[in-house]
Amino acid sequence: MTRFLTIDDAAALIEDGMLLGFGGMTIYRRPVAFVMAMLRRSIRPRDLTLFGFTHGYEADLLVGAGCAAAVRSCYFGLESFGFAPMFTERVNRGEVRVIEETEASIGCGLRAATAGIGFMPSTAWIGTDLPKLRPDVLTVTDPYTGETLTAFPAIHPDIAVLHALEADRFGNVALNQNVAIDLELAAAAKTVIVTYEQQVERLEKAPDRIILPGVVVDVAALAPRGAWPTSCYPRYTLDGEALMAYVDACNAGEFDAYVEQLIQRTQHVTGGSTGR
Repeated sequence: MTRFLTIDDAAALIEDGMLLGFGGMTIYRRPVAFVMAMLRRSIRPRDLTLFGFTHGYEADLLVGAGCAAAVRSCYFGLESFGFAPMFTERVNRGEVRVIEETEASIGCGLRAATAGIGFMPSTAWIGTDLPKLRPDVLTVTDPYTGETLTAFPAIHPDIAVLHALEADRFGNVALNQNVAIDLELAAAAKTVIVTYEQQVERLEKAPDRIILPGVVVDVAALAPRGAWPTSCYPRYTLDGEALMAYVDACNAGEFDAYVEQLIQRTQHVTGGSTGR
């Protein structure tokens, strides 16, 4: 059964040292409100490893706040709005470790996890220098052909956090078509938390959205405009001015003040409705 919690109670489930997976893609449908709930905690989680197909604004907030020890992703940035400023700064200082990933390593790692096996073989990375950066990624010999294959280890996020358009009282949630690896994250993670824009009595199938069944959703939390300033199509577009204001604040050395203002702006949601 899906548990319906406030967003602050859901964010309290994140513990130090977790492998935390984020859904969405670059600056689209990211679980920003959930990250803000993490930053509102009196004691913020530490030593997290942030995992995702791509990382953007929400992950940069956690890096800047000192919550992340490592990141695993194919890309970390703000698309046309430039580099992710806090990620760039902290990595250059050696304060955050980058665990090299590619589309193949992430896809195979999640497939192995959902299949319940320790690794997924692939021809990816063969003949490249990537294994030198990831000594934990080994090779195996194909027992049928004798070919050497890369053995990508299974990836099991402790918690995956997704942002959805709607949820019904049964815990089913609706995602738009830009799902990236949301479905794979939901299948591979030990716990799945979904924040959502609106509660409905029962979700109906539609060609422009994908239904994630409640059986895989462990926790759901109401979060209207929970992806802002990233977009949540078709409800709202990304807020380019807000993203540029973030970049300007970081470049001016005012990250802490920026986050404090965001916390004050979102304080009213603390202890808010569960949506049930």
